[in-house]
Amino acid sequence: MSVMTVVGGQWGDEGKGKIVDLLAEKANMVVRFSGGDNAGHTVINPYGEFRLHLIPSGIFYPQVTCIIGNGVAINPEVLLGEIDVLHQHGVSTDRLFISDRAHLIMPYHTLLDGLEEEGRSERALGTTRKGIGPVFADKAARLGIRVGDLLNPETFRRRLEAALAFKNTILTRVYELPPLSLDDTLAQYLRYGEQLAPRIKDTVSTIREAVDRGDSVLLEGAQGALLDPDFGTYPFVTSSSPLAGASCVGAGLGPREIDHVMGVFKAYNTRVGAGPMPTELDDETGNLIREKAGEYGATTGRPRRCGWFDAVAGRFSVQINGLSEIALTHLDIYDGFPSIMICTAYKFQEEVLTSFPGDPATLEKCSPIYEEVAGWEEPINEIQDYESLPAEARDYMSRLESLLSCPVSLVSVGPDRKQIIPIEAVGRCC
Repeated sequence: MSVMTVVGGQWGDEGKGKIVDLLAEKANMVVRFSGGDNAGHTVINPYGEFRLHLIPSGIFYPQVTCIIGNGVAINPEVLLGEIDVLHQHGVSTDRLFISDRAHLIMPYHTLLDGLEEEGRSERALGTTRKGIGPVFADKAARLGIRVGDLLNPETFRRRLEAALAFKNTILTRVYELPPLSLDDTLAQYLRYGEQLAPRIKDTVSTIREAVDRGDSVLLEGAQGALLDPDFGTYPFVTSSSPLAGASCVGAGLGPREIDHVMGVFKAYNTRVGAGPMPTELDDETGNLIREKAGEYGATTGRPRRCGWFDAVAGRFSVQINGLSEIALTHLDIYDGFPSIMICTAYKFQEEVLTSFPGDPATLEKCSPIYEEVAGWEEPINEIQDYESLPAEARDYMSRLESLLSCPVSLVSVGPDRKQIIPIEAVGRCC
C-alpha cells in the first residue's frame, strides 16, 4: 500500500497534472483534494490534449477510481462540460465520483467574485473570477451549500433561500443589481443534481476502504504552496490550502497515512496574477521562457510572469510541505541557454535573507542574489534516461537538490507523458 500526495511547490502551474497522469498508471485511486475550477491541469496523452479543471488527472486509466474530494469547490456546469469533453474523446468516466461534502459554487459566487475584483481597482488580486473566494468564505461562514444537498430538493431549497436572502441584499443594495431568482436557480441546480446523482457519494468511506485494502492512492493538489492562505504571499493567494497537510483534510485521511509527499517544481518560476515574485524577468529572457514554454494560463489564458528558479522560496516550500521528493518539469526550456541563474538568497536593504519572508511588503522590496551555472546547447527532449542528459543539466538538478535539501526523483523534458525520466536519487542528494 502507498498513499502519495502530489502538490505544487511554487505559485502553481508546475505541471502537476502531467506528473499525476504518469503516476496514475500504477495507482488504484486518484483524489483531488483542494481548489476549484480556478485550477487547470494540462495533460497530453494518446487520447489528445486536455485541460482538466476539476476532474483528477487519473481519469485516463480505466482501472483508476477518480474522486473529487470534500475539499474541492465544484461548479456543476463546468464539471458536466468537462465530462462531456472526455466522452467526446472516448474517455470513460464511469469511475468518477464526487464527495457529498464538497461545496457548490453558486451563481452569486461568480457574480460577486467579479464585482469584488472590479471594486478593488488598482489593488486587484488577479483572481480568476470563478467564485472560488466567495464559496470558501461561505463555507467558513456556514452559509454554504454542499453537493449532497442536490439529492434532497427540500434541503437544497431551504439552504438556497437562506443564502439568497443575504446575497440578494448585497446585490441590490450595494451593487444596485437585480436579485437572483430563487425558482430559476433552484430549477437549474436540481437539473445538475439529476445528472450528477449517480456520482455523488460518501467518498470518505470509499477512500478509507481503498487504504484498508492496501490500494495505491494518489492525492492530487491544485495551485501551489506559495499561494497558501497562511504561508503564501498573502493577500495574493488562493482561498483553500494547496499544501500537503490539506490533502488529509480535503480527502478525509489522517496524516500518518501519507507515505510520500512529492512536490512538483518547474525548472524556472512562473506566476499568474498580482503579488511579489523576486526573480521575475520583465525582459527578453522572460519573454523567451514564456513563448518557448507556452506559459499562458490553462484556465484564463493570461500570460504567466516568468523568472529564474527561486531556491529561497523553493526551500520554504519543501519545509512547509514536508516533501520527500521532487518532480522537476520543463527542464528542456533551458535548451540553448549558455548560462542559467538560480536565486540563492535575497537582499533586503542592507540585509541578506536566506529565509522566505512572511510579509509580502518585505518580499516586494527584496532583490535576488544569483548564482550562475552553465547551460547546455543540445536539445534534451528525446533523451529517455538520466545518465544521457548533458552534464550541465545534471549539474543544474544536483545544485537544486542541494539548495532545497530534497532529491529529484522525476524530471520532465517535454510535454508528453513519455518525456518524463525517472531518477535513482539515493546517494545523490543532501
